Amino acid sequence: MSAQGEFIELYQAHIHREGADALLDYLKNKSDFFTAPASARFHGSYAGGLCDHSVNVYHCLKDYLERERVQELYGLEYSEESIALVSLLHDVCKIGCYKQSTRNVKGPDGKWQSVPTFFYEDNLPYGHGEKSVYILSGFLRLTREEAMAIRWHMGFSGDEDKRLVGQALQQYPLAFALSVADMEATYFLEGEEG
Repeated sequence: MSAQGEFIELYQAHIHREGADALLDYLKNKSDFFTAPASARFHGSYAGGLCDHSVNVYHCLKDYLERERVQELYGLEYSEESIALVSLLHDVCKIGCYKQSTRNVKGPDGKWQSVPTFFYEDNLPYGHGEKSVYILSGFLRLTREEAMAIRWHMGFSGDEDKRLVGQALQQYPLAFALSVADMEATYFLEGEEG
């Protein structure tokens, strides 16, 4: 099954709150969510990379939350809807931000050649996680924990005040879990461009 097919199947199986159908329609028919890359030059830097990444984060988050230690010692337990919502939709802020272009690189023969690439151009510079929360809130109501998880999913790798990051991850364990899943998908499953 394609990543788009899996995304839609997971979404429809788990996300049922008011506004979910309108959001899925937006993702499928009014945005480039399923064709956008996840980044310009690193993980998922190809058409469809954003959807692939979102599905990967879903699986990583599910696996993390199923760990015995996470369940028994930390007591983390979330609904299937919350898990699907935060993982599949954490990066909707990237919709419409990547434009196709070319860049020059030296080929194996030492000669410069033009290769396809993406460049990032954000027409709604609202931040990263907070922009995803903003977009999603236009369609459906998030719980506070879901909003915080999406807002802080970059963990300590973002540009935010590290004290605020630590405070958010401590107060909202789903934010910590999502940041772990996002990092695992990014660095272990998807890697960087060669």
